[in-house]
Amino acid sequence: MDLTRCCALIVVALFALHGVGIASFGASDEVKKLYIVYLGERQHEDADHATASHHNILASVLGSEDAASESMVYSYKHGFSGFSAMLTEPQAETIRGLPGVVSVRMNQMHSTHTTRSWDFMGLPYAQPNGVLASAGIGEDIIIAVIDSGIWPESPSFSDDGYGPPPARWKGTCQSGQSFGPKSCNNKLIGARWYADVVGRTQPPAGEFLSPRDLNGHGTHVASIAAGNVVHNTSFHGLASGVARGGAPRARIAVYKACWSIEAPPADGTCSEAAVMKAIDDAIHDGVDVLSMSILSVLGHIPAFHAVAKGIPVVYAAGNYGPYAQMVGNVAPWLFTVAASTVDRLFPTAITLGNGQTLTGQSLFADMERANQFHKMKLYLNSMCNLTVAKSTDVKGNIVLCFSTTSVFPIAELYGLASAVVNNGGEGFIFTQQSADFLVAWQFRAMSIPCVSVDLEVAYKILQYFSTSQNPVAKVSLTQTTTGSGIPAPKIAAFSSRGPSSVYPTILKPDIAAPGVNILAAAPQVGIYKELGLYFFDSGTSMACPHVSGVVAVLKSLHPDWSPAALKSALMTTAYITDNNGIPLLADATPNKIADPFDYGAGFLNPTQASDPGLVYDIDASDYQKLFSCMVGPDANDSCAATESSLFDLNLPSIAIPNLKSSETVSRTVTNVGQPDAVYKAFVEPPAGVDMLVEPMMLVFGKGTRSRSFKVTFKATRKIQGDYSFGNLAWHDGGSHWVRIPIAVRVVIQDSYSTVS
Repeated sequence: MDLTRCCALIVVALFALHGVGIASFGASDEVKKLYIVYLGERQHEDADHATASHHNILASVLGSEDAASESMVYSYKHGFSGFSAMLTEPQAETIRGLPGVVSVRMNQMHSTHTTRSWDFMGLPYAQPNGVLASAGIGEDIIIAVIDSGIWPESPSFSDDGYGPPPARWKGTCQSGQSFGPKSCNNKLIGARWYADVVGRTQPPAGEFLSPRDLNGHGTHVASIAAGNVVHNTSFHGLASGVARGGAPRARIAVYKACWSIEAPPADGTCSEAAVMKAIDDAIHDGVDVLSMSILSVLGHIPAFHAVAKGIPVVYAAGNYGPYAQMVGNVAPWLFTVAASTVDRLFPTAITLGNGQTLTGQSLFADMERANQFHKMKLYLNSMCNLTVAKSTDVKGNIVLCFSTTSVFPIAELYGLASAVVNNGGEGFIFTQQSADFLVAWQFRAMSIPCVSVDLEVAYKILQYFSTSQNPVAKVSLTQTTTGSGIPAPKIAAFSSRGPSSVYPTILKPDIAAPGVNILAAAPQVGIYKELGLYFFDSGTSMACPHVSGVVAVLKSLHPDWSPAALKSALMTTAYITDNNGIPLLADATPNKIADPFDYGAGFLNPTQASDPGLVYDIDASDYQKLFSCMVGPDANDSCAATESSLFDLNLPSIAIPNLKSSETVSRTVTNVGQPDAVYKAFVEPPAGVDMLVEPMMLVFGKGTRSRSFKVTFKATRKIQGDYSFGNLAWHDGGSHWVRIPIAVRVVIQDSYSTVS
């Protein structure tokens, strides 16, 4: 259905039907604020037609075309349909109730904080009547973190003001090297370690045979999920403000199953056996949420049992983007998290000898080295390699590493930067495609400026270099910039994308959360001790504990909700537009408009998730057949039938990878809002597909909490297509929009391959 056009044509009739004086809506003396109106996928190929329909909607509410033109700020007409406008609250509420309007929300402004992510997501700590306050800031919820251990002395894990652990806690504080019984406290209530891979007699150099963290990963993610409120934190002045976790008063139980085989900041290595044992122990110990910022091939097996016992299990999606089909941890009972940016950048000024100032990105914080002019050395394309850098005298020079023919891998760039430092260089400027791995340069922040620039900036430097007999440059200290002028969130380039290669009928990932340049707690050992108490890291590993913390908050508010209900609440309320009302983008080469294979249902919206209206609930027994097939397929091929029946698994998403003619799926929603409610369906079908929802209206009463419906998909074009995307939203006429993402691929024959 052409929802936008439908809205534009019938809105005046609706007002007339209900006796509303249209002109009166434009004459309010109330204060106007900027609102964002989202209408879903663009319904018009002609962008001007879309804009005209937006003006029609506004004019019908405000009373005239002139008032609409004056009110409208932006018309979104290329990637999706919608607009932003200056409106009073009653005007915004009127538009919110119109057919075809998916959401209307006020534009948000944000202040600067350290991790930034929680305030960016609309979950401020100091709000007295907010979700956090209502949830007791996660008081007494126990979050299990299965990772590389923890640094218990970090301020993020102090137990000042905490009472004893909840009575249901059955865990232990397992001692070991540099970690005794007193290393745990009333915040860090439990710790275990599993050393089957590293060996108990010959650990890697510096590694602790105990829950103590050498790698840094475990300390970082634990503080993101449930770290205390710590004021006046920063990274050498960058990202200064307040560090805290999503559920600051939650208790933490740590299970060290990952180890540093090489010196940090190298990745940790996690034993599958250790991970499974850790999950098993966590179930026993009485945890409320399991947070696993790791990829685990078999982790879904014990996780299934955790979910069956009411414990939500949150997993990272993986860091193998932007390529398709690389998403990991795809079992439907897992909550799989993609990574996004927040509205914060770290601009770094480069001033050339001719006075021209250009901007790159860095984490340069050495005041003594900043703002000093040095000679420049240029290395083009293949000249810029580790061999040349090591054999060339770069002492006293700022090196520009400029490639027009390839993309430098992060590891190669870091090796080059290290060579420049070792050879006495004064700076390293390099070309870099969007990769969202700025964090590597914090390890050189106090040595030399390492500044990434795009090709446009690099060409300007090259032009200056070629016209100057004595090219020089200086690099200023990195600054911190935040706010709505920075489009965010964007899906990180490294974040693993769907569709699931294992079960394409299960849409993965499930949701996106902040995972780029997140400042959180650091162990005070090795290179981390040089960085300070808090350091930056990026990855879906950082996105995962953001969701874990929010799940803890929701579980505190709704202790009777199942893992599936908690997951549904977050997915059906997620954002698919950014802080300026524009469709979410995905960093890649080039950037693109994001889709459900990038972000699942969208970007985490904690406040709205506390009151989702409806949930798609699933009893753990509904997973049983698929779980059995995952563990070991049977010989009579019943698993093939099981996989085909996944269409009807009551997930808050729909994925149909092989639509030949038609397919009907079933879903059931449970009312967790007002007892008496009526929800209407709003459909945005994928391109080339018709969608029919039966019934189109769901009526709930005191005796009716659950309603079922069917969705029939019919291919309108007989082509061998790629995936296209849509949405199905249920709206109660008030604040509840319960939206699920839809992915459909039309096929003609099974033998078709998309690989070329």
